[in-house]
Amino acid sequence: MHPHVRPQVRWILSRQLLLTFGVAVLAGMAGGAVAALAALVGGGIGALAGAAYVWRAMRRGEGEPGELYRAQMLGEGYKFAVTLGLFALVFVSWRNVPALPLFLAYILTFGVYWVALLKKR
Repeated sequence: MHPHVRPQVRWILSRQLLLTFGVAVLAGMAGGAVAALAALVGGGIGALAGAAYVWRAMRRGEGEPGELYRAQMLGEGYKFAVTLGLFALVFVSWRNVPALPLFLAYILTFGVYWVALLKKR
C-alpha cells in the first residue's frame, strides 16, 4: 500500500482483506472450494470498491470545502461504478456462482467501516 495513505485507511482496507479471507475459510469449510472462492470474490469486490473510493476521493489532503465535497462525491461514484462493474463481470462470467458466500463476504466488508468509526471513539 502507498506510504502516503492515512493509517485509518490502511487499517480499514487491511481489515476488509483479513475479513474476506476469514469468511472464505469458513465458507470453504461449510460449502467447499467453490463457496470459498465466491467469498473471496465477494469480499474482494468490497475491498476493491473501497480502494477505488480512496484512490479518487483522497488524492488531496487539504483544500476548499467545496473541492473536498466534490472529491468525496466522485469517490463514491467510482466506488459504485467499480462495485457494479465487478458484480456484472462475476454474473456474466460465472453462471452458477454461490450467491450466499458472495454477498455475505461483500456485505461484511462494509461492517469494517462501522468498526472503524467505533474505534475512533
